[in-house]
Amino acid sequence: MASGIFAILDDIAALMDDVAVASKIATKKTAGILGDDLAVNAEKATGFLASRELPVLWAITKGSLLNKLIIVPIALLLNVFFPIAIKYILILGGFYLAFEGVEKIMEYLFHRKDTNDEGKVEVVVAEDSVAAEKAKVKSAITTDFILSVEIVIIALGTVLGKSLSLQIITVSVVAFLATVGVYGIVALIVRMDDAGYKLIKTSREKGPIASLGRFLVRALPFVIKLLAIVGTFALILVSGGIFAHYIDFLHHALPALPGMIKELLFGLGGGIIVVILFTIGKKLFKKKK
Repeated sequence: MASGIFAILDDIAALMDDVAVASKIATKKTAGILGDDLAVNAEKATGFLASRELPVLWAITKGSLLNKLIIVPIALLLNVFFPIAIKYILILGGFYLAFEGVEKIMEYLFHRKDTNDEGKVEVVVAEDSVAAEKAKVKSAITTDFILSVEIVIIALGTVLGKSLSLQIITVSVVAFLATVGVYGIVALIVRMDDAGYKLIKTSREKGPIASLGRFLVRALPFVIKLLAIVGTFALILVSGGIFAHYIDFLHHALPALPGMIKELLFGLGGGIIVVILFTIGKKLFKKKK
């Protein structure tokens, strides 16, 4: 009886060792996409009133956890029963990410608000802040869903051929760590200014601690702008990476170009195609109305 219990404990310990090794490998392989995920979601979690930043971030985090709860079992089931579906899901998700990235660039280039209308814009945002907040949270959760699919698939790819129990635990661990890690760092970024104000206050506006506080306060707007730019290009690069890896024709195209340049071109191309189709579809829909 005792020997049987020890044997079970030994099996559990061996499984946990395998999980630790597999999770470490999977985390390394998903590091790039996690960096993109961080940039994209940090940009989406900013731009709210200070009192709403953490509630909005918590809403996105809960949505991200729900995404993982949906994606992980579906990915595992598809891997067993219908593995080819994963490829097409990733490609469709890639087109969505490319569309979002290119749309942001076009918005910046062609549809920026006139500086003379700043007061009007602020009134509209204030009046419609609840709707705008909900729309941004929904957009963030949708984008997170696509990025989460990519993270889960990459993590699953590191344990293919292993036992089902090892696959389930490893992918679940990576998915959980991805959510906690990404949104934990995002929370630190969006509260940079508050931390800076506290440092200034506690140091009575004197000395190196106050200087650090002022630096954090002044740096936040630049960090947010930088994350907006990085997040936009991250969307395009991730989508281009999906196209390059999962569309055979593109996988072998432009062999002389560096991988990042290829992915950027493929992402921009895919995004432009979807934007054109979306614009035509919207116009046709308006005509029918």
